[in-house]
Amino acid sequence: MSKITIVIADDHPLFARGLRQALTEESQFEVAGEAADGEAAILLIEQCRPDVAILDVDMPKQDGLQVVRAIRERRLATAAIFLTMHQNESLLQAALDLGVRGYVLKDSALSEVAASVRAIAAGRDFVSPALAGYLFDQRSRKRALFLDQPALNDLTPGERRVLLLIAECRSNAEIAEALFLSTRTVENHRAHICAKLNLRGREALLRFAIAHRSELL
Repeated sequence: MSKITIVIADDHPLFARGLRQALTEESQFEVAGEAADGEAAILLIEQCRPDVAILDVDMPKQDGLQVVRAIRERRLATAAIFLTMHQNESLLQAALDLGVRGYVLKDSALSEVAASVRAIAAGRDFVSPALAGYLFDQRSRKRALFLDQPALNDLTPGERRVLLLIAECRSNAEIAEALFLSTRTVENHRAHICAKLNLRGREALLRFAIAHRSELL
């Protein structure tokens, strides 16, 4: 069975060393490298193409959110786990909107990091139990929103294809090229999707597309 390859990015050497030690105790894990800032993390991830990148949210040069955006822009298959000191709901929501698969609080990271990697390798997401209450509230809010707005089934096949490419962070020009459409037609599709789903603004459409990507496949 092939090992799960991991990159660690954290600007605190002692903490990064503790993470590496905790992970190397697991025979199925292989730490491919470490980075001390966001720019180095992006280069390392591009070079090593690991299965999982464990990223400190607060890093110099590029923070964890910027690193994940770079991973998405380069269409790398690496899954991301965030490490943070913050029990911050808005930060967690931003991470989830970007497709971050794991969210681990630093004060429990050494005991939870191996479990988070195993969960993600098995196709599951992982969030520190300390934030479980927020996730429950979030699911309730999403269900209420779903019941209060038109379903994806109200979209035409063409609009669904456009929405799927929006979830991949494609530009209008890239979507037009992929679907053999004009840029104006793509813009019209975006406007119709926003109207049908009662969405306001470019970021709202992107967040919705990412959140519902699995339903569009």
